[in-house]
Amino acid sequence: MTSIPTDHDAMLAALTRLIPIAMSDTGQSRRVANFLMAWWNGPELGHFEIADLFGLDVAVANDIATIVGYLGQRPGAIYIDALGFAEEMQDIIALWRKPVSAST
Repeated sequence: MTSIPTDHDAMLAALTRLIPIAMSDTGQSRRVANFLMAWWNGPELGHFEIADLFGLDVAVANDIATIVGYLGQRPGAIYIDALGFAEEMQDIIALWRKPVSAST
């Protein structure tokens, strides 16, 4: 059986690999961005479809699994901004989500 490490260092390493992927413009990038945005704020930015894992390289899917495994072991919620990636998330949101225009 293959084991995916879910400790803090492995999770940070996985996240550090996923952020640049999410900042690209490919189908795989869109899937990674959707995962990160769902973690950040799923109700407003959209949820992550589990079937999206099927469109990812194994290493990228394992990085997502590492993060999910890490989060599942924590007693409370941990969001990506608490890990020091708020600015990167704002860039990902700007790239993948259209800004909401104000009503007139």
